[in-house]
Amino acid sequence: MFKKIIVTAAMLAAFGQAFASVDVNSANESALRGIKGIGPAKVKAILDERAAHGPFKDAADLSKRVKGFGGHTMERLQAEGLAVGTSGAGATAVTAAGAQAAAPHAKSASAAKNDPAVVVKK
Repeated sequence: MFKKIIVTAAMLAAFGQAFASVDVNSANESALRGIKGIGPAKVKAILDERAAHGPFKDAADLSKRVKGFGGHTMERLQAEGLAVGTSGAGATAVTAAGAQAAAPHAKSASAAKNDPAVVVKK
């Protein structure tokens, strides 16, 4: 039974991470690495450019300032969950998914009640 709970929690964390958007202006290294198609070199280029010249205005600005992010690449990365300049909702989703992935067993009782994927049989 314990294994089923662990597997369910891991799948929920992965599912939540798959649909969470990652804002390039507020994401850390691990969040950016979570986007399929962004490797260590691109993460370093993004973080260095952001630190040197401030946040990106939009996808075109990111594409212009970071070498290798052309039009088709940006479209693909946006489909994978990369967002530029999202409001707090996207950052909150990433933070919540990251916290859930870090500690899947730390779900509160109220969250477990509201989660339709958690089923308790007696």
